[in-house]
Amino acid sequence: MDTVEWLKKLVAFDTTSRNSNLQLINLVQDWFKTHHLKPHLIYDENQLKANLFATLPAYDGNIQGGLVLSGHTDVVPVDNQDWDTNPFEASERHGSIFGRGTCDMKGFLAVLLKLLPDFCKLKLNKPVHFVFSYDEEIGCLGIPSVLEYMRTQGIEPEGCIVGEPTNMLPVTAHKGRILYRCRIHGAAAHSSLTPQGCNAIEHAAELICYLRSLADHYKNHGPFDPDFDVPFTTVTTNLINGGSAYNIIPEWSEFAFEFRYLPQVNAQDLSHLVENYIKDKLLPKMRKEHRDTLIDLIKISGGSPGFNTSEDEMITQLIRRITKVEKKTKVAYATEAGFYQQEKIPTVICGPGSIEQAHRANEFVTIEQLKKCEDILVKLINSFNQAKF
Repeated sequence: MDTVEWLKKLVAFDTTSRNSNLQLINLVQDWFKTHHLKPHLIYDENQLKANLFATLPAYDGNIQGGLVLSGHTDVVPVDNQDWDTNPFEASERHGSIFGRGTCDMKGFLAVLLKLLPDFCKLKLNKPVHFVFSYDEEIGCLGIPSVLEYMRTQGIEPEGCIVGEPTNMLPVTAHKGRILYRCRIHGAAAHSSLTPQGCNAIEHAAELICYLRSLADHYKNHGPFDPDFDVPFTTVTTNLINGGSAYNIIPEWSEFAFEFRYLPQVNAQDLSHLVENYIKDKLLPKMRKEHRDTLIDLIKISGGSPGFNTSEDEMITQLIRRITKVEKKTKVAYATEAGFYQQEKIPTVICGPGSIEQAHRANEFVTIEQLKKCEDILVKLINSFNQAKF
């Protein structure tokens, strides 16, 4: 099958993060087995989702070192989006393939599956490792177990390509991301008797205003990195709820906020700023109004670490030579790349499609981008096998 045929097959699986991805994974597993490889599945705790890890060994059977080609199988929901076509039935129009996940990032996975037979015919000096992960879209929940498996097998790759959509331009850094949920527990009272209650919404607003002051500080004072599309750390409040009736002092309010921070910024320092504000200022103020008040600050998942790959790394030099792109590109969105870098695996993001099409109605990837991805990956495998690390 060619890449477009593979992409149509992959899109037909509704692998929205709330669903199982096992049907897709089983299809991929069978394809690897057809080529005499032995994929390993790493399940989640409920056995409803799985990562797939597979190695194409070097010609002498070696599986150590080598290059990782990595992508996630889950997609974001289509709920409340106005699609012109069935999002889970890929359609081809005007040189593009439309459907959920075509860009983010089943297009890259389709290229890997199409190229697998060609890679198997090569006399590889170094192995190629394939990773198909789950739950990237809701906090990169799957990839840590893949990296743990690689550690247990003693596999220490020399480089990694994460195929998120970049228009096939090398991306060598992205921000880290921490997402929090904060619940303010106040005290209810009739709204005519305000001194008897503690208004959770108003105190939530105080904390939100503090977060905005942090955002303004980073915007005005940095640190800055001009290679990023947004060159400073950002703080945003993105969801809020609270209260129960027009005439009741709200007993609760809950909101979610996130930091997207430059790689050189310490994520723990950001967390401590918020924790200290709650402990030293906001909670004492609330308890002067009512002693039983409380604030719960919960980190949602482990967050996505930032990454920043050196221009001196061999994988960076190879991908720049092949793509003929010397300009440094760094992005604000988060991927699994930071997890690879934490394992000391030099990583570059490079994949087909534009991030501007991701997560939207009528998501698409152009056939030209898919073909460009095929060409670059073939050249990369050949060059990587000749490189000396």
